[in-house]
Amino acid sequence: MVVTFKVTDGEQGGWAVLRVSGELDLLTSPVLRQRVHDAVADGRHSLVLDLSDVWFCDSSGVGVLIAARRLLRSCQGTLRLILPDRGAADGSHVNKVLGALGVRRLFDVHPDVRSAVGEDPRPLSA
Repeated sequence: MVVTFKVTDGEQGGWAVLRVSGELDLLTSPVLRQRVHDAVADGRHSLVLDLSDVWFCDSSGVGVLIAARRLLRSCQGTLRLILPDRGAADGSHVNKVLGALGVRRLFDVHPDVRSAVGEDPRPLSA
């Protein structure tokens, strides 16, 4: 069995952008977890996870997303997810899974990279 999973590093507008593609499951989620930890260890505390090309996500994948959120919050960082309404063929599987589990509201979700790296319209808290 060939596992097609890839995490590509990038940067845009001062944000670290990790583009994730393939299946985010028990086998592959440790890879994403490590890449998030590496980014934070490198001092990159503004992180975008582009999940547009993730076509399957199980509970371990959701666990990594929640852990990433917790990690970035602990260092006063920001995590934004890209979850297009229609992505990865017939609609973002990740979007559906997060919605079904009732945790989608925990995340700052954007439809594309341009939106995710744009200026945050909310005022910064003191």
